Amino acid sequence: MGRCTSPFTQATLLWDGRFNDFTSAADLNKWSWSNQVGPYQYYIHGSSPVDKYISLSETFKNPNDTRSRQGARFTLDSTAYWNGQNMRRIELIPQTKEATINKGKVFYHFSIMMRSDKNPPSVNREHQICFFENHFTELKSGWISGESGGTGNVNLQWMTNSQRSGWKTEWRAGVWHNVAYEIDFSANKVGLWHSEGGEPLKQVVAPVSVSTSSNGADWHLGVLELPRNGYSDTTEDFYFSGVYIETGPITTAIGGP
Repeated sequence: MGRCTSPFTQATLLWDGRFNDFTSAADLNKWSWSNQVGPYQYYIHGSSPVDKYISLSETFKNPNDTRSRQGARFTLDSTAYWNGQNMRRIELIPQTKEATINKGKVFYHFSIMMRSDKNPPSVNREHQICFFENHFTELKSGWISGESGGTGNVNLQWMTNSQRSGWKTEWRAGVWHNVAYEIDFSANKVGLWHSEGGEPLKQVVAPVSVSTSSNGADWHLGVLELPRNGYSDTTEDFYFSGVYIETGPITTAIGGP
């Protein structure tokens, strides 16, 4: 049975990525290496304007999240290739000045959803979602590279150390999955909290040992899709909301403190 806490316990908000202060996705363009403003670093994307890859709307958020004004739709299209790579990518990196998000025990929160009626993610390709550079914790969807048997995979999975699946569920269209990575950088452990819709988060995997390496600027909110022979690019949409990082007792209520 997963551990749960009161949905109203208080924690300390370290970083807020809930898009509440954004007028549109074009605000992401205000950030640059020489002008590091706003909550996100925006540089992992294709050659098209920002609104081809990220769109903001109230209809893109978990409707049970009353703390978020809007959510974000991340799109992989035929131009979503970054820096000459053969992988399609659209990712945002937390921009922090004083908050330490890679020390002690912290919780990385986000909600994710996909739709079946418009640009569903392929079940035939591997998608790495909301990951760190060394992939000690991440979500994955679709057929996992090297997976034996079958050509597709309908699950949303939580993985540690890149390839070790610790939890999975069928990724059904229209269902919001609320996720929190419980990361103890001091103890080198990570656990998983999860719920659907408006239900409070519950711990579904107790912390396990990993190499919790992070420089505080290498958590990728978004999607990296690996190419696969025999499967051509299709436009794919991923929806995110309720993105924030906290320390202290976990906030289990959807939307955050």
